[in-house]
Amino acid sequence: MIYADANATTPILPEVLDEMLPWLREGYANPSGSYAAAKSARAAVELARERVAGLIGAEPEEIVFTGCGTESVNTALRSLDALAGSGAVVVSAIEHSAVLRCVENLSRETRRVAVNAGGSLDPGAYTAALDGAAFVSIMAANNETGVIQPLREAVELARARGLPVHSDAVQAAGKIPLNVRELGVDLLSLSAHKFHGPKGVGALYVRSGLRFEPLLRGGGQEAGRRSGTENTAGIVGMGAAAAGAVRYLSESGVATVAAMRDAFEAMVLSEISGVKVNGDVARRLPNTSHLSFGQCDAAGLLILLDEAGVACSAGSACMTGKQQPSHVQLAMGIAEARAKSSLRFGFSRINTMEEALRAADALKKAVEKLRRVQGPGVGPVVVYSA
Repeated sequence: MIYADANATTPILPEVLDEMLPWLREGYANPSGSYAAAKSARAAVELARERVAGLIGAEPEEIVFTGCGTESVNTALRSLDALAGSGAVVVSAIEHSAVLRCVENLSRETRRVAVNAGGSLDPGAYTAALDGAAFVSIMAANNETGVIQPLREAVELARARGLPVHSDAVQAAGKIPLNVRELGVDLLSLSAHKFHGPKGVGALYVRSGLRFEPLLRGGGQEAGRRSGTENTAGIVGMGAAAAGAVRYLSESGVATVAAMRDAFEAMVLSEISGVKVNGDVARRLPNTSHLSFGQCDAAGLLILLDEAGVACSAGSACMTGKQQPSHVQLAMGIAEARAKSSLRFGFSRINTMEEALRAADALKKAVEKLRRVQGPGVGPVVVYSA
């Protein structure tokens, strides 16, 4: 299989698994215990905390381990909601459902800020939305298009009004450099499985000195910020993956993945007619290619690509149980028919240039076959998990 769905999840790297296994076997002690085995587990958790902090330029004590990226997002937003004064919550129109579904259930107004045709936050609309706001949540990079958002500029505008800012960095972490000090954010969410760590573990950066209200209460783990027995093996895996991501970002890994994505995209655009790249090609994650295909539906393409051994995602999401065009693409002004014909390809360090070109060739054959049998129009929308 050619795996090109790294925005949905990434495989655990062998070196990450090697570090996890001892904590799944003999290292099962509760990190909150007082005996030697428990202290060893605690030391492993704290090392992982240092490693995750190093990935985003934070201090170890500013890292709170959670069960996933969604929990991290919900914890941050509900803390801000509980402690902020009156006013609206400001988000972009292209946020992940973890943000959008959460803010919809808060007892305050939600302002969704428009994006431009390239999928980037509209500065004028954002500035206007800040009047009378209480806090802000802007993603670092979009999970569908990969477009990197002007987060630092958004933070500066919010800071000028005294507004705290959370960022969903689940898709960006490990793919591009992130530094919470340079960005100026107050809270930032991460998920291990997006950068070759295990599923079921995430982290939340909480700026030192920030007032904070925990989502989960109980035994007082994570310095009282997230109760529940720590998932030692998962946390160790997240720490190992974070350390690997730091090395990847400091070496030539990003350029290598970007070269694969660009070669794939160049071949697709040159050999398949009616293809459009969705999103700002100059400001996007180096691994992501989001494409629309004329006279094709995403459902059919996914079936044919799966048969050819290529794994990717449809560029649409399922909302409230009904098949609908992606809210991200609609926010960008993309027509519904084009939105329903979109695919997202996400490469990672496990891929090779040969695989990228083979994926492009398989895509060409799938499009040609589908166009022969389908003709004009689009079919049903296929759900992808992100």
